[in-house]
Amino acid sequence: MMPGDSREPCHAHVQTQLRRLQILRQHLSSLHEPTQLLVQFPCRASASHPEAKVSKAADAIALIPDSAVITVAGFVGLGFPEYLVKALRKRFDSTQHPQNLHIVAVAACGDGKGRGLDELAVDGLVSTATFGWAGLSPKLLKMITAKKIDAWNLPLGVVSHLLRDTAAGRAGPVTQIGLGTFVDPREQGGKLTSPDQADIVHLVQMGKKQLLWYEAPPKVHAALLRGTTADLDGNISFEKEALYLDSLNMAMAAHNSGGVVIVQVERIVDRGTMNTRNAHIPGAMVDKIVLAPAENHWMHLGSQQYDGSLSGEVRAPISSIVALPMNERKVIAHRTMLMIDRPHAIVNLGIGMPEGVATICTTHGHHNPSALPMNLSTEAGSIGGVPTGGLRFGASHNAAAHMPCASMIDFYNGGGVDVACLGMAEVDEEGNVNVSYFPPRTPGCGGFIDISQTAKKVIFVGSFTSGGLKVHLEGGKLQIDQEGRSRKFTKKVQQKTFAASSANGRPIMYVTERAVFKLVEGKGLELVEVAPGVDIQKDVLDLMGFKPLMPQVKDMDRRCFSK
Repeated sequence: MMPGDSREPCHAHVQTQLRRLQILRQHLSSLHEPTQLLVQFPCRASASHPEAKVSKAADAIALIPDSAVITVAGFVGLGFPEYLVKALRKRFDSTQHPQNLHIVAVAACGDGKGRGLDELAVDGLVSTATFGWAGLSPKLLKMITAKKIDAWNLPLGVVSHLLRDTAAGRAGPVTQIGLGTFVDPREQGGKLTSPDQADIVHLVQMGKKQLLWYEAPPKVHAALLRGTTADLDGNISFEKEALYLDSLNMAMAAHNSGGVVIVQVERIVDRGTMNTRNAHIPGAMVDKIVLAPAENHWMHLGSQQYDGSLSGEVRAPISSIVALPMNERKVIAHRTMLMIDRPHAIVNLGIGMPEGVATICTTHGHHNPSALPMNLSTEAGSIGGVPTGGLRFGASHNAAAHMPCASMIDFYNGGGVDVACLGMAEVDEEGNVNVSYFPPRTPGCGGFIDISQTAKKVIFVGSFTSGGLKVHLEGGKLQIDQEGRSRKFTKKVQQKTFAASSANGRPIMYVTERAVFKLVEGKGLELVEVAPGVDIQKDVLDLMGFKPLMPQVKDMDRRCFSK
């Protein structure tokens, strides 16, 4: 350009202003009508890309062949590509294809009422399944119980790492996770349908260590994923998602297998307008992007309302967190919180009863100043903030950071969790715990095995009996109004999700609303505390299938029984 020639600077200035206007329109559209963004933008995918990545859901799903291994994103009720899964079911209903699919799901999404992976629970569509947890997919579990499909339940973290290893062309994780539990091949090998199923878990010797080798699927033929925004090159960002989950590893596994990667999003923008730092899945790995209607792109399956405090867009005021009612859950959560005994501890909270610990830490944290501040985390990939429960389990309000699930599991497996608070459905005299199998329900182990075998301290929590238990708190004491129908402390658990033999000197505690136990390695459970107001013989010992050790029993902390 010659000195004084202003033509090109003017042209560049105009282009810059147009690009800024385009980005502004993108932002405004995202606030009001995200699903209309593609229509609003004056761009056409076919203009420069003869084989456009933008696709209708039906056309994208048609790329999945029969007998394919498919992996579907999601975690309990979060991050589920519902529009794609519905399209898959619709195609099968009309054509009977694809059929005989093998589903690999880390934590199968569902709402317990037919949404989520239950959309695929139909004869002929699915033939096999490998999953970490599927507690809210009752139709799928019913097919497994009826032996209509072959299924393997493996630790959630192992399933996450299986997908990563498929992406990397590795044989599968070799780890201590699962030793002594039902996934150990000397027990059940994770098989749910029949002992004659293929062996995919193997006991191996490496030096002086016994470990388990989990076979990774050699190929993943399709990955059904979701994100927030896609550009026309297929780059995917997650700015309005609660979690990253295993989406990147799923995409890499399918891409490197020669399969198809399909991502549903709520908005599509022009190429070159996405900050490259925001692109979590590179467009080079994505085959098809599908614009999902709002009704099939909920942040979580419990509500269509978007919550920016879960994605990190905003911070929710702590005052908005509702305190627990005065019942057995409050007592258990309060007593558990008081056991977190080191400052700045990294804590994992399991699904169900342990979820209340997050609330108690917020409302009653002043009762345990020695442990504050603590860092609450979830295996799904959030750390810091206040973990949520229900269909939002795995996410956190006001999280300090998010990471992929597989990376969080790496951190956990290496001993990164100082204290784990996990549920318990059955406990036996040896201290083994079952949370994965109580017919007719077989929800699976989730991250329970990954966490319970590696956390520095483990606290199992749950009501002493279940099924109709009613209690009230009065005068700093526990009053039992109606006993539960089912006893949890039994001679032998139906399935070992936690093996007491894996304690290896770590403190293992069991907290209920009326009694606290600890594991004495090689001897079993010791009763260490009972609630004020409880008759130790009638309300505790007579309801156990074994007699615990009782060298010295004291009262539970009375603060647990008051507001």
